[in-house]
Amino acid sequence: MEILKVEHLTKIYGKKESEVIALNDVSFSVCKGEFVSIVGASGSGKSTLLHLLGGVDKPTSGKVLIDGVDIYGMKEDELAIFRRRQVGLIYQFYNLIPILNVEENIKLPLELDGKKVNSEEVEEMLDLLGLTKRRNHLPNELSGGQQQRASIGRAMLTHPAIILADEPTGNLDSKASDEIVSLLKKSNQKYHQTIIMITHNLELARLADRMIRIEDGKIVAEG
Repeated sequence: MEILKVEHLTKIYGKKESEVIALNDVSFSVCKGEFVSIVGASGSGKSTLLHLLGGVDKPTSGKVLIDGVDIYGMKEDELAIFRRRQVGLIYQFYNLIPILNVEENIKLPLELDGKKVNSEEVEEMLDLLGLTKRRNHLPNELSGGQQQRASIGRAMLTHPAIILADEPTGNLDSKASDEIVSLLKKSNQKYHQTIIMITHNLELARLADRMIRIEDGKIVAEG
């Protein structure tokens, strides 16, 4: 079942002499429960693509359909709600709230959305993340890998249609990087969560079900 469909996506910055084509007629699809990595060098367009998939930037042309919904056919307030509920974001620099502990950070998106928090799911998530004993710790009391695990839990607990991970290991050492990608793989297999991971690390990218390579704003390889 197709959960994401990208059609002829193009993003151009600037005009005339200063025009930069960040993405050039990109099309692909992702099935529900698939773990896909998108790789490319700095400036290849992979981060621009992720921002467009997450609805945080608008394309010059083309479409992004998530679970059959054309996200750029929505009004701004509708898109904001859809993004909060259907798109889980994992950033390179964690973006945890410094005054909230691990458990509070993980539950925050559900509470902001006025939804009931399932305590059993929280316990299961903390166990999966290996953070049960760290649940009451603030972000500055955690290692980088532990902070990133908390941000993964925060993204997953809302059961979004897709999770977008933007260089999730870019700020970590090799051991912590391996642990984070292994955790993403484990959550993908256990919860059938659809994950799209942006990375420049080919070794980590190969752990995904499928790899898409981008160069100069175009898909040059897929498999």
